[in-house]
Amino acid sequence: MGAGAVGCYYGAALARAGHEVTLAGRQKFVDAVQTEGLVLESGGSITRVRVRATTDPTTLSRSDLILFCVKAADTEAAGRQLVAHVGADCPVLSLQNGVDNAERLAAVLDRAVVPVAVYVAVDMAGPAHVRHWGRGDLVMGRFAGCEAVVQTFEAAGIEVTVSDQVLPALWQKLITNCAYNALSAITQLPYGRLIQVPDVPQVMADVARECVAVGRGLGIALPEVDMEPILQIATSMAHQYSSTAQDLVRHKPTEINYLNGYIVRQGVLLGIPTPANRVLLTLVHALEQGPGPAAPIQSGGL
Repeated sequence: MGAGAVGCYYGAALARAGHEVTLAGRQKFVDAVQTEGLVLESGGSITRVRVRATTDPTTLSRSDLILFCVKAADTEAAGRQLVAHVGADCPVLSLQNGVDNAERLAAVLDRAVVPVAVYVAVDMAGPAHVRHWGRGDLVMGRFAGCEAVVQTFEAAGIEVTVSDQVLPALWQKLITNCAYNALSAITQLPYGRLIQVPDVPQVMADVARECVAVGRGLGIALPEVDMEPILQIATSMAHQYSSTAQDLVRHKPTEINYLNGYIVRQGVLLGIPTPANRVLLTLVHALEQGPGPAAPIQSGGL
């Protein structure tokens, strides 16, 4: 459910392993799949993968497993489309950015939803052309029958760790997203070049410390900020732009309200200052308004 980069990557991996995969997405995506197939670009090779594509969530009613991969802002709306079509024994896995999607989706579906922390660098080069830049491993919450799901993923080349501590894992990912996403979007720089800008690592550290303070305020057992693994991402994914940066370029709504915005909102409720996150949130919101005037700006003024 959700044929963006994450949904297309994991759908393609499962389809290549011999599973019947249906991707529910927008009409432009469906048309592209029906014309060209789903294109997976990974490791220097390009493969066309046979999948089903649909705009109709009712076709998911006979699924053995549902990967819920929509943008965080669309969680409730997509959940309402899906609610009447999920089998009683069909696990629903939330592969989304943010820390509260599984909880929000569970409220709509009136059933348990499994939270999953996703670690993959992917983007869309076209309506049905997914590019894989690195990683692909998952940290998944424990549920009845999870062993069979793990075997299915691992047979498809997807490494999975089942954990009772998936919420702290989601928070660690949120902290990293808050450190990188907005800054990459505002500067339109890939991670490797971004951290070479003077003081950017310090700003990222300020953002991360605010996230940890808010997480602890919510009762999440988070360790002190360790910037080494966060900054290491700029080496392992040096050419990667954040999903927020990609959304801005494509004039799509970003997920910033569920990243830095989530930290700011919770900080307000807890009485914890989050000035670094607030500045990044505000700047991304400003950029979401679109480009400025085409005419030259007159000199003068403040």
